[in-house]
Amino acid sequence: MLPAFGPGALFVQRNDIANQTPVNIGKANEFSLDFAATGKDLFGQGQYPLIHARGTGKVTAKAKAALISGIAFNSVFFGLTLAAGEHVVALSESHTIPTTPYTVTIAPPGSGTFVADLGVISASSGLLAPGLPLTVVTTTPSVSGTYEVNPATGVYTFDSADTGKTVLITYTYALAAVGQNLSISNPLIGTTPTFAAWYYTAVSQPGGAVPLTIELYACAADKLNMQFKLEDFMLPEFDFACFVNSAGLIGQLNYGEVS
Repeated sequence: MLPAFGPGALFVQRNDIANQTPVNIGKANEFSLDFAATGKDLFGQGQYPLIHARGTGKVTAKAKAALISGIAFNSVFFGLTLAAGEHVVALSESHTIPTTPYTVTIAPPGSGTFVADLGVISASSGLLAPGLPLTVVTTTPSVSGTYEVNPATGVYTFDSADTGKTVLITYTYALAAVGQNLSISNPLIGTTPTFAAWYYTAVSQPGGAVPLTIELYACAADKLNMQFKLEDFMLPEFDFACFVNSAGLIGQLNYGEVS
């Protein structure tokens, strides 16, 4: 017999395509594995069954990670292709509306490229009440409290009456050489990325640590959950099912000592 303590370590490797890199799931925070089977009872005249037989079985697992990993998300759930670069949000960037031509040209950090407007908020009295949004228009503004944005250039144009007022501009921009992104497509029903999973834990005892290793040869995720909460970390959660591989095996349980 051996003890187990803590979440251990969980690794996955996509196996529906060849030569994929094994990935730490992101500092596992929780891991659970459930073996279940249906049962059928045969009754005679008495209250209790004469025979009980096991029917179909099911193996499911659940893991929570402490960190966000794009490659783990992709390997476990999406099964798509990661690309270099990312989109970032510039939140409430402060600008003062200049005199003619009353434009603000966005210069994203890190030599980024402007992508999309996410709104303009008044930060000055005399424009709108601070905190209220300006109204976007599709032509050159002619009314105080309105603005136009050119998505190709990142140029914001304001009404001449709002010269000297301070606004907070929020927008997205692209960084070509930083981060990575996953463009989520709409694959055909039945398209299922699969992966193998390894779970490992060990507890130190007199005489050395005793390990427990669980190998699951063929898995498919049915759920990826991300909950963002106030004053707490987001812990990505994966739910997945396990099935037999080409050799007819679910996996292997490896015990560090003979019970």
